[in-house]
This record gives sequence, C-alpha cells and structure tokens, in this order.
Amino acid sequence: QVQLVESGGGLVQAGGSLRLSCAASRSISSINSMGWHRQAPGKQRELVAGITRDGSANYADSVAGRFTISRDVAKNTVYLQMNSLKPEDTAVYYCKAVTGLGSRYHYWGQGTQVTVSS
Repeated sequence: QVQLVESGGGLVQAGGSLRLSCAASRSISSINSMGWHRQAPGKQRELVAGITRDGSANYADSVAGRFTISRDVAKNTVYLQMNSLKPEDTAVYYCKAVTGLGSRYHYWGQGTQVTVSS
C-alpha cells in the first residue's frame, strides 16, 4: 500500500505560481508511476501531469508549458510546479500512485484546493 499526503495548495492571483507536494509513505522508486489529477466543481477528474518510474513526464495540453512535474527520490516526494496560473486552473488537486504488476493498484491522496482569482 501507499499513503499519499498532498500540500501546497492555496489562493493565488491569476498569473501567479504555486508548488504542490505529494509525500509518499514508501520509496517512489518502487512505484510504477505517479501523477497529479484535478477536479473542478461539476467536472470530471482529469489528469494534469504524470511521471513514470524512469522519470518520463507527460502533461495535459491545457497545462503544458506552464506546469512542471518533478520528483525527489530521496524524499519520496513528487512536486507540481504551477506557473502562469489561470482561473480555470481552480480545482482540487489530487496525487495518485500506481503500483503492482499490470499497474493494478491505484492510490489517491486526500486532495488540496487550488483557487486562482481573476
């Protein structure tokens, strides 16, 4: 199992920046992939950015060039640096970890609120 704890959310003006952190309860080197998802009111949860065990990253088109996912293996932590924030980035951001053969196990954090004011 993996416990995930997110932090770093808050209120920021449009154009500002925030950095989210996701601390895992075990070595992230043993986790197939980790990612950040978000869910805005009335909308489905969507993938924002992901990073695999070998460090390959992918991004949603809506955040590419503004957001950067990274990791610190020594701290078992994954980060999401969010720059040039827009009001439409407002959502609850969730960290996700995928483990096991065939990526059969999915774990979620409790979420952290990000609010971008115009």
